[in-house]
Amino acid sequence: MKVYVDLQVEIDVNEDEKEAIGWIQKVLERAAEVEELPTVDVSLLIVDNQTIHKLNREHRGVDRPTDVLSFPLWEPDEEWVIAEDEETVPLGDIVISLPKAKEQAEEYGHSLARELGFLAVHGFLHLLGYDHETKEQEEEMFARQEEILHGVGLRRECN
Repeated sequence: MKVYVDLQVEIDVNEDEKEAIGWIQKVLERAAEVEELPTVDVSLLIVDNQTIHKLNREHRGVDRPTDVLSFPLWEPDEEWVIAEDEETVPLGDIVISLPKAKEQAEEYGHSLARELGFLAVHGFLHLLGYDHETKEQEEEMFARQEEILHGVGLRRECN
């Protein structure tokens, strides 16, 4: 099980932010392992608040910035079809606001790596059809996120 992540960072980042962003690959690989997925391909974009605000308005009708957006290529009940000449399943796109991630890391009292890992796995699980519309769905999704993050050593208390 492997995750190919096409990671693009559209804003300037410092060395600490680069290091935190480096955790994303490890987190998504762990997520694919926990979910027992075949080899998958994900596009992940790190942006500023203005960009994610625009995307949120255009695609969800919500006129404010958010922390993470997911754009799945598959419907939750749709069977994945892999072309004969392909070895990976394309899952979709994840967009993360770095300023929002930094703000939330500070607010929650944990590292930027932990927050970016959380947002990446949250977006990844949305690509797989997880949701948090009901209390039961939220409990399942958030428990899975914590399991994945703990599996790579990104706990809430890490700084």
